[in-house]
Amino acid sequence: MAVLTKSAPGISIPNFSNHWIESDVQIFKYAMTGVATDLFYSFAETVKMGNKSLAAILHLSSRTISNYHQNKQTLEPVQGEHLLKLIALYDKGIEIFGSIEEFNYWLNKPFWQSNEKPFDRLVTPVGIDLILQELDQLAYGYPV
Repeated sequence: MAVLTKSAPGISIPNFSNHWIESDVQIFKYAMTGVATDLFYSFAETVKMGNKSLAAILHLSSRTISNYHQNKQTLEPVQGEHLLKLIALYDKGIEIFGSIEEFNYWLNKPFWQSNEKPFDRLVTPVGIDLILQELDQLAYGYPV
């Protein structure tokens, strides 16, 4: 089981039960200190997403991530922030849907009367914010 380092010592990624990301300020501060590539790999494995897919969402190649990992470099703040927002999104999604599998299913299901899927919005932080808003609506019983 992978464990976060730096700002979140002892917090385990796989269960998403600790809600360690509680604000955008925390995301900003953690991204600025440098997000380790171990978090990238742990998150990808936990949410059953391929490394190439996750790297593409972060606008990186899987080779770049691999190079960062080999050289023990952290992600750039922009990519680190994006990854942390994805983790916060999955935390909320798993809380609402009950499992990673159910949340992944919902992410890949087209919106009502649309060809667009929530997963398509993961490529930008604002897209992630839009999905978080939709999850809030679902949690309060509003249709999305």
